[in-house]
Parts: sequence; C-alpha cells; structure tokens
Amino acid sequence: MTETRQKRIQSFAFVISIITAVCLSWAFVANPGGFEQTYKVALDEKINPNNAPVVSLVRLPGIGVSRAEAIAAYRKQFVTENENEPAFRNCEDLQKVKGIGPKTIENISQWLTFE
Repeated sequence: MTETRQKRIQSFAFVISIITAVCLSWAFVANPGGFEQTYKVALDEKINPNNAPVVSLVRLPGIGVSRAEAIAAYRKQFVTENENEPAFRNCEDLQKVKGIGPKTIENISQWLTFE
C-alpha cells in the first residue's frame, strides 16, 4: 500500500509543478517587461553637444556610448571641414548623426542647450 500511496503523491506533485510552470509562463507572457529595471537620468545642467565630452553625452536619455561617440566624431569632422563653425545649432541638427532620429531628439531636447 505504501508504494501506491507514494505514486499518488508523486503524481500530485507532478501536476502541481506543471500548473505552477504554466502560471509562471503566463505571467511572463502577460507582462514581458515586468522585471526590467528602469533608470532615470538626473542632470544638474543642460548639455551643449557642441563641446560636451562623451561622458556627459552618455548621461542623456537614450544616448549610449556608441551614440555619444558618434556625436563627438561627427562634431569633430564638421568643425574640421567648416572652419570651426558649431556642428549643432539646434536639436534637429543632431539627426545628421547616424542612429539619432526624431524620437531620440524628443527625449533629449529638454536637456540640451546650443550656445
């Protein structure tokens, strides 16, 4: 009799584990971004992309290291070719940098200054 009882307990445990797995899977499907960490960027001052170093540009929302380096490279090339004129006169000028589009500009415009 104990062998029959042990098989029942094992079957019950198997059913419970399947139900738990299905419920957890459903929770992940229903809320795919639920476990992501979000970070807020706190800036004390506005950043001028015409002279800001890469480490400052990285602090802008949505601007990672590669985009910040692309901004700096574009700025350097532009200044060299255009006799020290500023590369960026307004937010829209940043769209000339590969990887920066209207959505990115919308997200970072409040943190930029062009002096």
